[in-house]
Amino acid sequence: MGLKTPLYATHVEQGAKIVDFGGWDMPLHYGSQVDEHHAVRRDAGLFDVSHMCSIDLRGRGAGEFLRKLLANDVAKLKAPGKGLYSCMLREDGGVIDDLIVYRMTESWFRMVVNAGTRDKDLAWIRAGAEPHDVAVEAREDLAMIAVQGPCARAKAASVLSESERRIALDLKPFTAAPLGAWLIARTGYTGEDGFEIALPAADAPTLWKSLCARSIVPAGLGARDTLRLEAGMCLYGSDLDESHHPLESGLAWTVAFEPPDRDFFGRAALERVNRPPREELVGLLLQGRGVLRRHQTVITARGAGEITSGTFSPTLNRSIALARVPHGASGTVQVEVRGNRLGALVVKPPFVRHGAALISTTQMENNS
Repeated sequence: MGLKTPLYATHVEQGAKIVDFGGWDMPLHYGSQVDEHHAVRRDAGLFDVSHMCSIDLRGRGAGEFLRKLLANDVAKLKAPGKGLYSCMLREDGGVIDDLIVYRMTESWFRMVVNAGTRDKDLAWIRAGAEPHDVAVEAREDLAMIAVQGPCARAKAASVLSESERRIALDLKPFTAAPLGAWLIARTGYTGEDGFEIALPAADAPTLWKSLCARSIVPAGLGARDTLRLEAGMCLYGSDLDESHHPLESGLAWTVAFEPPDRDFFGRAALERVNRPPREELVGLLLQGRGVLRRHQTVITARGAGEITSGTFSPTLNRSIALARVPHGASGTVQVEVRGNRLGALVVKPPFVRHGAALISTTQMENNS
């Protein structure tokens, strides 16, 4: 038996197929993964993300500590509620985890980290925080629910009071606001608009059922993965890990080298990296039939690479992947699939955002 979120009994009641995910018993789907995927792209879907770990950092030195801890610079967060995506790095530049951090006040920041890295993240953060006199609290009392899709914000806001609804609908992307004991953020992991709501665990089943009553479709891990891959979003442990740095993982934009005197963990190692790095993360669009999967070898004119994430895209109706390949690889490459070499086109992710394909019709036709 694995760890269970506060919504586990609700998932079972709704007929979810439960699977192990990093030690957690989580819903894979509620009947049709493809239908759940399309619901998010076309209307609104609902995800239990309570396995993610919210961490509060409090103290006068919290801001300066985070400027040391993270590759991106929290000094960019000028207003309460503003959020920032960043990687947390080892001294050698390897990625410990990717995360979102919100500035709540000058002395209070909230981080949301991945479930599978929770323990090592907390150990790393606490070791670094001690000299800065920063208190680190893992919020075990909270659940998290994500509502995603073009109609998600309007439908989710309908469960709120009139004053809360105005606050929620006025949120800018990557901004959060407290609503009593809740924290509602305009963020997500699907390439669609929506909210992620952190709330007391005891409130989660009631909110979940209220959202379902507004025709928001429950969705599981399967749809979450196809949605995030279509959106070109990295998955820790697949596209990111401690053996690779963000510059070769499509995340150079999350590393703030300015100002030059900010000495964050991993900075010296990243400054020694070749520009451009020897490898880069690209998108692949499979030619013809088949499914691209993680660890399949990619043969390019510049050498071999490897798929880090692959799936069948319900929106594009063909297989897509993220792959780490030698820098400059382009055009058509070959992917080793079950003893055969299949052609795939190198493209720039994302593949899909806000319900629309970002791969041109010409690319699709040339790759058929």
